[in-house]
Amino acid sequence: MITYRYYESGDEKDILDLWNKSLWKDPITAKRFRNLVLLDANFDPEGMRLAFVGNKLVGCVYAVRRLLPMFGTDLEPDNGWVPFFFVDEDYRKTGVGSQLMEEAAIFLKRNGRKHMFFASYAPNYIMPGIDEDAYPEAYQFLKMQGFTKLYSPIAMDRNIIDFKISKDIEELIKQRETEGYSFSLAKDKDLYEVIQFANIKFNPDWGRAIREGILQGLPMEHILVARNGNKVVGFCIFGGYEGVPDRFGPFGVDPDEQGKGLGKILLNICLKQMKAESLHGAWFLWTGEKSSAGYLYKKTGFEITRTFHVMKKDI
Repeated sequence: MITYRYYESGDEKDILDLWNKSLWKDPITAKRFRNLVLLDANFDPEGMRLAFVGNKLVGCVYAVRRLLPMFGTDLEPDNGWVPFFFVDEDYRKTGVGSQLMEEAAIFLKRNGRKHMFFASYAPNYIMPGIDEDAYPEAYQFLKMQGFTKLYSPIAMDRNIIDFKISKDIEELIKQRETEGYSFSLAKDKDLYEVIQFANIKFNPDWGRAIREGILQGLPMEHILVARNGNKVVGFCIFGGYEGVPDRFGPFGVDPDEQGKGLGKILLNICLKQMKAESLHGAWFLWTGEKSSAGYLYKKTGFEITRTFHVMKKDI
């Protein structure tokens, strides 16, 4: 007999064990689960739906809605997210996943949500969306549950052992510097402006990543700042998410300043800085393949390593 309930303290080991058996490409440690889920300000035990056969956990679907604004007072009151789900291999296509997903939708509807996304939740997303290549059954399951694909971000990696800034980039840096631009490692005086720049020009999650990264020990030399005169016009970071040193990003240039190669400069200087810290690679989870950033990464030697689908269901 299958029984269903929400998370209770003490369930962590069972959840981790089934997670690591099911999500082979995205394993997790107890520390990461604690930091990304249990300590998330938006965590609500009632959103974590569990299925058991006796004392054996056979399925989990996690739903979350925003209790703490990412920026200002915006709680995104219409939106809820499913950052992850998994079902024991022996209990797939038995209705367990469908029941858990229905319970997750009821939880979100009860809290006033109209839309359910997989899996574009910030700040603590596990993956941007479903990896169809790694989890084809899960992708088909989401479609059968009424989710539709919105877009497909990509993850990219670059080995930097052979990385070297080209003469062309060096000349471009000199040219921009003669025009009043500067590219430097961050100092205390930069922090407020860079965080505000990230929040307003791009995504509040980026500003949060900078602030929380530094509070958790992110070295200042992992943050690069571009200025036009005194005005911040771009930045990039490495090691900002979960303290993983070779994880690149966030990274952005003021849209009003694009077309001048500032992103190209920041990316190249950042890769040089990463190599100087004895890192052998750079990677990130989320960009658009056909975006300007996607093209820049490809030109700089990054290769696509994963493709995800962000999916949405109206509830």
